[in-house]
Amino acid sequence: MKFKFKEPHKETKEIMAKVAQGENPYLNDKDGSFEKNCQKKVKELTGHEYCKITSSGNNSIFIALSAIEGSIIIPDQGGWNGFKQIAGYLNKDIITLKTDLGLINTDYLNEIDIPENSALIFTSFAGYSANQDTKSISKYCKNNGITTIEDASAGIGDKKQELGNGNLSDIIIASTGSPKIINVGSGGFISTNNNEIFENTKLPQKLSKTNEIICSGIDKELDFVKSNLEQTINATNILKKHINNTFHTSKRGVNVIIQHDKPKDVIWKVKKELPINHHAFITKCPNYNRLKEKGIVIEVKNLDYSSLKKENLDKIIEVFSNQL
Repeated sequence: MKFKFKEPHKETKEIMAKVAQGENPYLNDKDGSFEKNCQKKVKELTGHEYCKITSSGNNSIFIALSAIEGSIIIPDQGGWNGFKQIAGYLNKDIITLKTDLGLINTDYLNEIDIPENSALIFTSFAGYSANQDTKSISKYCKNNGITTIEDASAGIGDKKQELGNGNLSDIIIASTGSPKIINVGSGGFISTNNNEIFENTKLPQKLSKTNEIICSGIDKELDFVKSNLEQTINATNILKKHINNTFHTSKRGVNVIIQHDKPKDVIWKVKKELPINHHAFITKCPNYNRLKEKGIVIEVKNLDYSSLKKENLDKIIEVFSNQL
């Protein structure tokens, strides 16, 4: 499926096309390759000392979890199914962490028995809506010997340096496939200050080879990542001011609770009615289970600021306010 709202920049596509045709604009650079340039930019972005470019976000998760000797702590809501699937494939002991609608409360970590050398894996945003309190998570985990793995696919480039910050998260992973903040169709990366993670996962890394075309795209898209995230944040903040039935309104992102007799029909009606279909990823959020009795939750992800022109805003408010 092609997501028009999150296509790579024109410059990115031009470079990827040149590389696909056998040209390498960086051939005479001292760094020598797109992959090295990618790694350099990711390290600058995350503040981590080491980085690997991978073939996908799932492969980044695979490498990260392969490096963990103890249990894998996974939030009960607001994450990805891939966390459990990959941890299970690796025969890791999984500990489910209770959350507040996907948000991690470190008090709940005190309620579970956590073996040594364990890791907590979480997304920068709970269900793309509420940004995690990475500072409190980091402080608790560092004090208790828990490795933190942050999937920053939706938070990379955060100007506030609360998300995707290597000073807070021990391992940062990301997907660079559609429809992420960095979108070149596929690929991903993993970064850390602990080189033993890469020394101990050489086989998973061999299974995660990428190519120069993807690396060239990621390299160029990293030049735009901060402005991409900032536009998304600005657009969602505007919507939250005008839509009454959103929750986590003090957080970044838009999640809307909708009452409807036929929940399965809601998502299609939303897509049909909203004038932003090519400028946002609109879906039903499956990870807020405790809200089922109140209705269903619609997520508006990666909203393009340009879609909120004055003529569109009234229609968007009307769609969500009328409860379809």
